[in-house]
Amino acid sequence: MAYHEAPHKDPRKMGIGRSIAVLTSGGDAQGMNAAVRATVRVGIYTGAKVYFVHEGYQGLVDGGDNIKLATWESVSMMLQLGGTVIGSARCMDFKERWGRLKAACNLVKLGITNLCVIGGDGSLTGANQFRTEWSELLLDLTKEGKITADEAKRSSHLNIVGMVGSIDNDFCGTDMTIGTDSALHRIIEVVDAITTTAQSHQRAFILEVMGRHCGYLALVTALACGADWVFIPEMPPEENWEQHLCKRLITQRERGSRLNVIILAEGAQDRHQKPITCDQVRNLVSKKLGFDTRATILGHVQRGGTPSAFDRILGSRMGVEAVMALLEATPETPACVVSLSGNMAVRLPLMECVQVTKDVTKAMAEGRFEDAVNLRGKSFQHNWNTYKMLAHVNPPDVKVSNCSILSSNINIAIINVGAPCAGMNAAVRAAVRVGIIQGHQMLAVYDGFDGLVNGQIEPITWSQVSGWTGQGGSNLGTKRHLPGKNIEEISLNIAKFNIHSLIIVGGFEAYLGGLELITAREKYEELCIPMVVIPATVSNNVPGSDFSIGADTALNTITTTCDRIKQSAAGTKRRVFIIETMGGYCGYLATMAGLSSGADAAYIYEEPFHIHDLELNVEHLIEKMKTSVKRGLILRNSNANDNYTTQFLYNLYSEEGKGTFDCRMNILGHMQQGGTPTPFDRNFGTKMGSKSVLWVTDKLKECYRHGRIFANTPDSACVLGMKKRSLLFQPLTSLKDDTDFEHRIPKTQWWMRLRPILKILAKYDAIEIDTSEVAAMEHIIKKTGEIKGGKMLNK
Repeated sequence: MAYHEAPHKDPRKMGIGRSIAVLTSGGDAQGMNAAVRATVRVGIYTGAKVYFVHEGYQGLVDGGDNIKLATWESVSMMLQLGGTVIGSARCMDFKERWGRLKAACNLVKLGITNLCVIGGDGSLTGANQFRTEWSELLLDLTKEGKITADEAKRSSHLNIVGMVGSIDNDFCGTDMTIGTDSALHRIIEVVDAITTTAQSHQRAFILEVMGRHCGYLALVTALACGADWVFIPEMPPEENWEQHLCKRLITQRERGSRLNVIILAEGAQDRHQKPITCDQVRNLVSKKLGFDTRATILGHVQRGGTPSAFDRILGSRMGVEAVMALLEATPETPACVVSLSGNMAVRLPLMECVQVTKDVTKAMAEGRFEDAVNLRGKSFQHNWNTYKMLAHVNPPDVKVSNCSILSSNINIAIINVGAPCAGMNAAVRAAVRVGIIQGHQMLAVYDGFDGLVNGQIEPITWSQVSGWTGQGGSNLGTKRHLPGKNIEEISLNIAKFNIHSLIIVGGFEAYLGGLELITAREKYEELCIPMVVIPATVSNNVPGSDFSIGADTALNTITTTCDRIKQSAAGTKRRVFIIETMGGYCGYLATMAGLSSGADAAYIYEEPFHIHDLELNVEHLIEKMKTSVKRGLILRNSNANDNYTTQFLYNLYSEEGKGTFDCRMNILGHMQQGGTPTPFDRNFGTKMGSKSVLWVTDKLKECYRHGRIFANTPDSACVLGMKKRSLLFQPLTSLKDDTDFEHRIPKTQWWMRLRPILKILAKYDAIEIDTSEVAAMEHIIKKTGEIKGGKMLNK
């Protein structure tokens, strides 16, 4: 994201005298309500009037009661609802000029000059056309006497900002569209359920998922469930795919698999653009192989249900950014779309994104399938390459490189360290299988560093990790113990088992353990091997990475629990719940769960709070009980404050709220570490595991000298982490300066910038949005018209 220094602006005054309309158009998507809620509340916070446009563009054309003034309370209890509460419709009238004339007249009469559109590329293209024609429409309306010259002058310019709501994730320019993650949740729930019955009966299942022009849902589902085959429109199978598919399924059965899973996007096609259907694949498998085969078309179940934590936070962040973009826009600013790149909000020219999206469809129609995959962006490319590597290589047939390193018997050990979390097994599975593909022998170390000390080390095979992607916890076993005084025993076992490289999957203990091992290199030469730490912890507190495997699953667990608690509070009225989350001293879970569940406050260690702050929070809740929203939700991170404990907060709120509200307390505990991994954690773990082994393979080549491996440079022991937009390997030693070892957290944490959003959405006054870095417009098409990149830029 490009940034420029901006003068300090008071957000509470930016919207004074301005009016914003928000509408949802086209197909619905989970998370749209979060975007609507954030747009309304941040708009009101800035001093602007905000209007709902009901029923999409049809409501804009029809006007009247379809365009209503929004209030703070009118968007309460929306976060956990799927679909869009303000309605959506596919409007033919708006495609006609007379329809757009009526829409313009309705906006002018209400003094609305800022329009926020949440929808797909068709909806956003329509918004841009509306903006382009605006001056002409006003001229015609003035001539017809429908508006006065003064009204036309006051509404001389229309600002447009788009947010992409589409479960297909088919819009180029953003990593994830609103609704995609929730759709993946629905799909994976079905896949997990089907897997159990398929194993019982040794069946093959074909699942058709949505995605008429985009295979993202199918591709990520295939990665997340370890499918045997996936059909996507961007990359049709090779000629004679039927023969290859059957061979693949037979091979899986010969390896001991009791089931086969095939994922098919609804827009799947062959190289001659002939559709590939569920029935076609089912008939092929059942008739040619004789397998008991079933087909399931998921349909609109993928659109429904409760939005995931990711979609709620994404919608909220996009809504805030959309309001700021509208209020900062000038007549010269092109219509923009608010997008997500890594963990960063970016603004992109709307029509450039639409153009690249159309270019993908054109590339597919012309048979340029490699171009279609590339235009989808780096994220899509990485997913496709990872899937191909894990699913389409037959281990016994792998050709080992002529490189002396690979042809010698390289042993890579993989170990889980720290507390267990969902997604660890996905990382181990990917690492094991990619290692085997690379020609290495993979070794499993059981029970953390204790296993490395006691020699609990065994080879682990391709089939042993089958089905691990969807399993929670740690199948290898994990402990918090550090190498410490057992370094000598560890070095002896590294020599005994001839370990050439070590992959450590875990939380802060994995990071500390890695540091202890490389510090001991001076004394123990056996430790001079490449090492990589893969962050995996619900606390999300490992230096060098913005995200850790397992944090998303924990966040969804907390969010679901908060939904149920809020529902209870809504029934009893005048009740405040105080909930304690995990995370140690790291406030990530409490903050993000606060955003996704609509909490009134989230107490964390990183943002010190005092008795005056607690007093303000109590007064805020007392005022809230006077409105129609008679409930409260307070989150507290487990180590937020030594003295202001969860029990203390409960006692304080109970005492001060007497006669106004009563309190309840919940400590969520270890339920946050359990459960099956979310699609994000499965996919993230798979990519991290794969990338770590490929890095180790290259590092082994660099460190191989005179018939032995010797790695003692800082960059031979790294943390693999996501930083802003990229997966990066950073030397463990280089991260020490950014680490608060006493409290086991990084000194700088990106999500702290989101805390003002949480407070603004909870209706706190005098909250400043950090405007030291303002998102500047980026471009994804060069001036020559050549495509520069699709979804993830500069990754």
